[in-house]
Amino acid sequence: MYKLAFFVPESHLESVKSAVFASGAGRIGDYEACCFQVRGEGQFRPLEGATPHIGKTGALETVEEYRVELVCEDHRIRAAVAALVESHPYEEPAYDVWPLSSLASLPEA
Repeated sequence: MYKLAFFVPESHLESVKSAVFASGAGRIGDYEACCFQVRGEGQFRPLEGATPHIGKTGALETVEEYRVELVCEDHRIRAAVAALVESHPYEEPAYDVWPLSSLASLPEA
């Protein structure tokens, strides 16, 4: 299992989540479209050569965004990231992927 977290502006929150869920991510047992999301503020400065969706090259920009976290099975993680990148409005979407441990793999207390 993996945890996928990504940042997306509110304008594209539902469409990006839908694309990632369509890849099979966000399933927990008999539930689908499972995620946690929280609103925050992202910051970036587009460098020369960038084609930013928001902001101008060389100018520091802050944007209200959502951080979305969900789980994803091993065999679906590449498709989930591809769906995220394809549906995201940013040229370089920010995301994290990390493996999760199961309770069975943890040492006894």
